[in-house]
Amino acid sequence: MSDHVSAVVETRGITKSFGGVPVLKGISLALEPGTITAIAGENGAGKSTLMKIITGLYAPDSGTVLVDGEELEAGNPLDAIGHGIAIVPQELASIPELTVAENIFLGREPRGALGLIDRGKMFGTTREYLEEFGLDIPARARMGALPVGVRQIIEIIKATHGGAKAIFLDEPTSAIAKQEVATLLDTLRSLRAQGVSLFFTTHKMEEIRAVADRVVVLRDGALIVDSALADITDEGIVTAMIGRKLEDLFPDLPPAHQSLALEVSGLRLLGFESQLDFTVRHGEILGLAGLVGAGRTELLEALFGVRKVVEGTVVLNGEPVQIHNTRAAINAGFALVPEDRKVSGAVMQMNILDNASLPRIGNYSAGGLIKAGARRSAVEEAMTKVALRSRGLSQEVGTLSGGNQQKVVLGRWLTDKVEVLLLDEPTRGVDVGARREIYELITKIADTGTAVIMASSDMPEILSLSHRALVLAKGSIVAELSHEEMQQPDAQDRIFRYASAQALAPIHGE
Repeated sequence: MSDHVSAVVETRGITKSFGGVPVLKGISLALEPGTITAIAGENGAGKSTLMKIITGLYAPDSGTVLVDGEELEAGNPLDAIGHGIAIVPQELASIPELTVAENIFLGREPRGALGLIDRGKMFGTTREYLEEFGLDIPARARMGALPVGVRQIIEIIKATHGGAKAIFLDEPTSAIAKQEVATLLDTLRSLRAQGVSLFFTTHKMEEIRAVADRVVVLRDGALIVDSALADITDEGIVTAMIGRKLEDLFPDLPPAHQSLALEVSGLRLLGFESQLDFTVRHGEILGLAGLVGAGRTELLEALFGVRKVVEGTVVLNGEPVQIHNTRAAINAGFALVPEDRKVSGAVMQMNILDNASLPRIGNYSAGGLIKAGARRSAVEEAMTKVALRSRGLSQEVGTLSGGNQQKVVLGRWLTDKVEVLLLDEPTRGVDVGARREIYELITKIADTGTAVIMASSDMPEILSLSHRALVLAKGSIVAELSHEEMQQPDAQDRIFRYASAQALAPIHGE
């Protein structure tokens, strides 16, 4: 790729190994100015390592990085910054105690005639920058008080106005709220129009399609695809990432039982007007589809005792149950895998053993003492069931890959019987290869007779992993689709139109 004379950044034959294990195997690519390149690949494919080498955080074992044709000093981040290369890592490097302006101008503060910092100019210029990027926040706001998505954009502002001509973003949307994603993607488009070259990692196909001009796929440290986005299909990208076809991603669904596991009648959630009525059979996976704010998460949280219910009845295996709190839900046989595993799913600083035993710690204690042997045995068995890849139960959950973190959050419920498994965005932030394993795990759990309710914004997940799907809008069930209906070519469009409250046809079952 050395013939890319217009490239702002070029890598030639980059290799890198850790502990004798090859992580990058001769990566050569070129990034043009005014373009957005998405880099896709499973966890461990080498994406972050490549970024860190280009930005000088790591030195390659062999190969070179060039900026505007000039070779960078290997492993020297200051040389990369001096050549206009910036990185916005997953773990943001901003200083929470400082103001927005102080963060943006850190190390290059404007100074007056006496050499003192010109704070008036610094705050005034910061306001101009914020307005330019559509951020309506004070220049004097404390950085730590701002949402992660806003802080990311401020890091981008800092990079661009520090002279960056190429910006590398590592999983920029993995930790931000849905409404912040659109703002971030608009920011990337704006920078592209200004001639900045952008390079970002993501697991999300919709983000690649939304902003990328080009896609690079790594698999096992090798460059598999380097293509204009218009020249490759979603299936082609996924196949390159995982080495198998997209249709192989979802396992076959086991047949659901005829007997009812859960009957919900007249359930009204706090903040919503409609009553919800639905059933779930033993062994059935019921999908919940809908747009942001439709009430999917709220419904799952209500069934798990997290959210207040105004009225309604819940019948489990023919017996009415009262779910006033999470302990009552767990005792009844409900289990929840929440949307944000890093906030409410697991304690990242705790090890696997402690995380996996948290929900049912009472099972392993007597007289205030932990029965260490029984606890370890139960957790080991559960983690074996989910095929967890780790260095052992003493490993911190935060050091695991996203897929293995999710396995811990899901697998810890398998230490005891689960009657109803509640899944909220079960594969969010999980690479495609690990998704297949999680899908197989979900279907195996359903095959034991457990009822599964799965809320997901991933439409293929709803269509391929559900026996039946409910579409929610504003806290109300507006449609129900059978598995056969979900296999129709227009199923995705129908669900979207139902979810966005556009009349299409009489709702199934009316």
